[in-house]
Amino acid sequence: MSIARRYLPSIAALTALEAVARLGTASAAAQELSLTQGAVSRQIRALEEQLGVTLMIRERQRLVPTAAAADYVAEVRKALGLLSSAALTLKTNPRGGNLNLAILPAFGMHWLAPRLADFAARHPEVNVNLSTRLRPFDFAGTSFDAAIHYGRRDWPGVRYLKLMDEEILAVAAPSLLPRPLAAPEEVLTQPLLQLESRTGDWGRWLAHHGRTGFRPGGMLFDHFATMTQAAIHGLGLALLPQFLIGRDLAEGRLVPAHGGPVRALGSYYLVWPEERPLRGPLASFRDWAEGQADPGAE
Repeated sequence: MSIARRYLPSIAALTALEAVARLGTASAAAQELSLTQGAVSRQIRALEEQLGVTLMIRERQRLVPTAAAADYVAEVRKALGLLSSAALTLKTNPRGGNLNLAILPAFGMHWLAPRLADFAARHPEVNVNLSTRLRPFDFAGTSFDAAIHYGRRDWPGVRYLKLMDEEILAVAAPSLLPRPLAAPEEVLTQPLLQLESRTGDWGRWLAHHGRTGFRPGGMLFDHFATMTQAAIHGLGLALLPQFLIGRDLAEGRLVPAHGGPVRALGSYYLVWPEERPLRGPLASFRDWAEGQADPGAE
């Protein structure tokens, strides 16, 4: 990639601009950066001269970005964050081999975490860093190499490796439901729990059992972990992925409410940006994940 050096400011000037824009005064920025106020002001003036654009204006007692500079400051902040992350990655693993992976909390805890020891044993040269992300994002603005995605193939600009389909089971605490319901529509007489990102699940579950036209509401949760605990403590019936609740079923904390598992709408995928070259750590992880995938996944 060719870089237009004429428009490439110094890191010192960019950090000064970011700090002034965030803190509102040159003196506060100088204190944070261990510089003098004059040095910070000179960096801002030099940057304005280089770009030919006024970047900061005074409003009352504060310095604020001009309308034209506001987006530039946001991009500068993002770029500095990426540089800082890259430096930290290099420092923590000077031999290279870092893989930054965005995961879904429940999948990461119950499917990925128990398998990572095997990956580490096979690829000791790769250091896996995990962070939680609940929804698709723009890879270009992050240091992530790949992500775990639940749903359909609806994440733009990525390649997919299907890891597994999902089956959900209607369950409850035995204290709430001493015996299974005789008919599927009886769930409508019970308190229902649901994930806020999947509010149509109970309607689809009923339709699967031949009871169409229903979209029942219920208590909302943003994570499966909290919804599972709510179900265990008798707050209501929940539709939960089977791979999350195997132990809870085996140890009697949860019992099936009616019928067997039902195929969910979504599947779990490993995704990575199609425009980036495939780095060695990601290639190793992708090949390993393919071996871990459900044999029925296509």
